[in-house]
Amino acid sequence: MSDVVAGALGRPPVELDRLTGGTTKGVYRLRLGDGATAILYAWADAENYWPPAVNVPDDPFTNAIGPNLFATNHAALSAAGVRVPHLLWLDRDAGLAIVEDAGTETLEALMERDPAAAAAPLAELGDALRRMHTTTRTAWGRLAELTDARPAHDVILDRALSHLRLTAPRDGRLAVAAPRIEEHLRRLHTAVRPRAVYGLLHGELGPDHVLIGPAGEPVIIDIEGLTYFDVEWEHAFLQLRFESSYGRLKPVELDLDRLEFYRYAQVLALIEGPLRIAETDFPERDWMLELAEWNIGKALDLPE
Repeated sequence: MSDVVAGALGRPPVELDRLTGGTTKGVYRLRLGDGATAILYAWADAENYWPPAVNVPDDPFTNAIGPNLFATNHAALSAAGVRVPHLLWLDRDAGLAIVEDAGTETLEALMERDPAAAAAPLAELGDALRRMHTTTRTAWGRLAELTDARPAHDVILDRALSHLRLTAPRDGRLAVAAPRIEEHLRRLHTAVRPRAVYGLLHGELGPDHVLIGPAGEPVIIDIEGLTYFDVEWEHAFLQLRFESSYGRLKPVELDLDRLEFYRYAQVLALIEGPLRIAETDFPERDWMLELAEWNIGKALDLPE
């Protein structure tokens, strides 16, 4: 790796630290001899903790991995005026990229440490999201794979039913409740009206995927999942992750029926995914099990 970095940046690193949290790629902080730092992304099978799963074929949020997606999405976000780490070097064949080290503090950490100081980057992030969500297409999907073959919310129904089928055998409570959960899902899906305009979404934007940059600005990371889709899918996740601070993001107008359907579908996703990755050697296994348990409680909280 020393030779790779030297060839890319003109000088070798003196230290390389693995950063925690990555599940689909390795993320490393490079320290150079002059005191400068940069971030190395490494996409490889050994860096991807996710075991194979049965997926809905046209689900755009599954297996969003690799340098090609990263490069395409980085260019699209930059064109939309969204702050992302500056790309310094990319080798698609090797599955490696070096980007600006945009900071060590996440928005999540700042919100916990100093809520007043987090107000400005939260407002800036809201502006960036509004630019993304009003950048639209009349088809949905990853940026190079747009389609209008069927409604986007039909994909989410199939996705959620797949998650239910995969989780029920892992937890007796879900197995017993599976018929009621499916009935609830289908009822929420039926209430969603057709649509043919889709916004640009990050796909999994929590405050842990936003760094506080050198000027105190929000810098969005983990961008491989960028997709044109219903903006309610993004906002269901934003509401979950930003909680009481969500209103500061100044959301666009939303379809409440679609939002409610997507909220419940994401609950099932946040059971299936954590349970699956907890069966691997992922180092934060206990955290994944706690996340699954929290969402099992939400999935079982069904209306009578």
